[in-house]
Amino acid sequence: MAQEIGKPLVPGFFNRSFGMKNERIIPELLHWSQDAAEVSRLGRRKEEHYRDIIREAGIQALPGAATLLQRLREARVPCVVGSSTERANIDCGLAVIGLREYFADIVCGCDVTHGKPAPDIFLLAAQRIHRAPARCVVFEDAHVGIEAARAGGMKVVAVATTNAYDSLLHADRVVHRLDEVEPAELAGWFTE
Repeated sequence: MAQEIGKPLVPGFFNRSFGMKNERIIPELLHWSQDAAEVSRLGRRKEEHYRDIIREAGIQALPGAATLLQRLREARVPCVVGSSTERANIDCGLAVIGLREYFADIVCGCDVTHGKPAPDIFLLAAQRIHRAPARCVVFEDAHVGIEAARAGGMKVVAVATTNAYDSLLHADRVVHRLDEVEPAELAGWFTE
């Protein structure tokens, strides 16, 4: 996208923006525009590029994702996607990796006013499955997502994929692979 519009990408852009909505990334981190209409246009175009890339090159689910989702299904634990990205990106990604069937619902950035690190996405996800936030676990690989889950009063399993394991220790649990987590462990967090 930067190349297409002739704008620079700032050093460290990806890690600093990971998990944020375009409405924050484009004006605050990239400084490409402050005009809301232009920010929206650039964001839509950026996401079109993303979908084209994953359709062409494919993507892989996080290691252990299918196994964990199957375990959660067997334990009758409802799952919701909660992401800052556009619904079209989520739909495209889930279609490419073939895991849509495991999710009761999807909450995306357009469903809420405030993106991560605000808890809005996760609070709406909890509401959609009729669960109190304090009875939910968020699986997150972005620092702003961990912050959002904490702000929503939820437990957090951090996945050390994009960020280093040691930088995620403020989560309740840190894993390299999602199948390191068992539903019984998660249930144990909520015994009273």
